[in-house]
Amino acid sequence: MTRQHVLVVDDEPQILRALQTNLRGAGYDVTTATTGGEALTQAAVRPPDALILDLILPDRSGTDVCRELRTWTSVPILVLSAVGDEREKVAALDAGADDYVTKPFGMEELLARLRAAMRRAAPSTEPVIRIGELVIDLERHAVTVNGSDVPLTPIEFALLRYFAQNEGKLLTHPMILREVWGPAYGDESHYLHVYVSQLRRKIEPDPARPKYILTETGAGYRLVDPVGARS
Repeated sequence: MTRQHVLVVDDEPQILRALQTNLRGAGYDVTTATTGGEALTQAAVRPPDALILDLILPDRSGTDVCRELRTWTSVPILVLSAVGDEREKVAALDAGADDYVTKPFGMEELLARLRAAMRRAAPSTEPVIRIGELVIDLERHAVTVNGSDVPLTPIEFALLRYFAQNEGKLLTHPMILREVWGPAYGDESHYLHVYVSQLRRKIEPDPARPKYILTETGAGYRLVDPVGARS
């Protein structure tokens, strides 16, 4: 069986060695790069199945690397950011990164986020999405929670569908608004908060303590499987 190929981009030798060792131990084929330019070259010469990318590189920002990669590839990108890089982190997500891990990070968390990003990238023809007790029938535009029908407006359904199709991925406010409402709503965050609140009231066991739609403060929202999130 062919091992999945991960390209790791970081200019800190200790982090690069640790990632290389742990990823190979987890069964991945790993190549490394220490600059943005080298990363772009390697990704073109030998396209990876996923990319782990530091946001701060010697020659350019990880955000710029994300933006350039997204002009020709949809490979999953997991960015590494230092604490306090909130704006740069959100900018990278808006530029096309799939998720992020904050330094210092636990290796198990990073591997879990990598696996989730690669699962999301796999093509699926399933007309029904199941996340915990939440079932979304894409063809019938029908939703159930714990077997009970949940009536949603067209916008609420479109919002939930976008969350579900990106299960586990942090979606920034501008990303959601552009996808569900269109470019004209790119900065209407308050508009989004209203609809998320309405959706939570319909699908969450306790909307005040959401288990499905989680808030990432200052960044956006993430839909998760409550059971998977606890494991």
